[in-house]
Amino acid sequence: MSRPDFHVVAHALQEQLIEDRRDLHMHPELGFQEHRTAGIIAKRLRSLGYEVTEGLAETGVTGVIPPRNGGKLVMLRFDMDCLPIKEQNEVDYRSLTEGNMHACGHDGHVAIGLGVAAALAENRAALGDGGVKLLFQPAEEGGGGAQRMVEAGAMDNPRPDLSLGMHIWADLPLGIANVRSGPIMSSADEFKLTITGKGGHGAQPHTTVDAVLVAAQTVIALHTIISRNVNPEQPAVLTVGSIHAGTTHNVIAQTASLNGTIRTYDPAVRDTVRQRLFEVASGVAATYGASVDIQYFDTCPAVICSDDATALVHRAATKVLGAENVINSERSMGSEDMSVLLNAVPGCYFFLGAKSQARELGVYPHHHPRFDFDEGVLPLGVAILCEAVTSYLNGETHG
Repeated sequence: MSRPDFHVVAHALQEQLIEDRRDLHMHPELGFQEHRTAGIIAKRLRSLGYEVTEGLAETGVTGVIPPRNGGKLVMLRFDMDCLPIKEQNEVDYRSLTEGNMHACGHDGHVAIGLGVAAALAENRAALGDGGVKLLFQPAEEGGGGAQRMVEAGAMDNPRPDLSLGMHIWADLPLGIANVRSGPIMSSADEFKLTITGKGGHGAQPHTTVDAVLVAAQTVIALHTIISRNVNPEQPAVLTVGSIHAGTTHNVIAQTASLNGTIRTYDPAVRDTVRQRLFEVASGVAATYGASVDIQYFDTCPAVICSDDATALVHRAATKVLGAENVINSERSMGSEDMSVLLNAVPGCYFFLGAKSQARELGVYPHHHPRFDFDEGVLPLGVAILCEAVTSYLNGETHG
């Protein structure tokens, strides 16, 4: 079946893509509060003829073009939420909500999702007997929105055969796509340790069990887990991000709390680091006569892309961008709950560059109050996703 040139189709939508992105940027909404955003999405999808479901996991939306005659279904995911950051950009489309900002590109993701919706609705024949499910997810920024969407049935009725997603990436130049199989983003776990000793006078340490001392030794010991228990060829990160103890200079603290994160790509490494955290923290506390309460939260698994889906996206990105602009080199120790959806239905997640050094766009990193990106990335995202979807649904396995 002859399919349209989605690069041309997407660029014809560029004005609408930019308008949508800037409107969303001006009205950012935090996780599970994306009511205005969800309303815009649902209205647009209905106008394009999609079967729409609203209110999934509070504000999630799905739009479906169902398959026919036993055809396959592709799910595309787009996250909607912003961050609690005060914007410092001086642009016409800066945030109108004090203290909230789209500082990670999710406004662009939603705009791309709406562009994909329009492009596929206008070219329904290119889907063949296949269908598409567009999943607009709340609360990616640590709110567990993907898991809530799964629990709400967003991946069912109908259930997709393939999951695809993307992230606008400020670390890569505009027009470069990073597509790779296997893990591309790490798991993210959180731990909280509460150490309890015996408080007392700062001049009589021999009568106490100093929680500050135990906390200090614990921090040092925890950091040996990566260097001595993990194969150096397997990336892993353990960070103690906060430590709180004591009230004044001459009182030995009875309690101290540590809070940190663990990042890994390999599930087996993840299990090893978790086990050693419990053993090391308990052992250090016992050595000094203290006790420790350990809370561990499996926040988000690693984002792992299947080989076949990655090959599909690589071909699509190559067709849109050219072979020289598709790489497979970068991974991130950041986390993404697209991993939950990929665990439910395997697929691919990729990065699409949006940095323009000359225009000072993408210069500031994600989650920075001056984060911004080159809007030229928007039609590229639409084109690659549409190309991947239609290629898969038409059974194309090469070129």
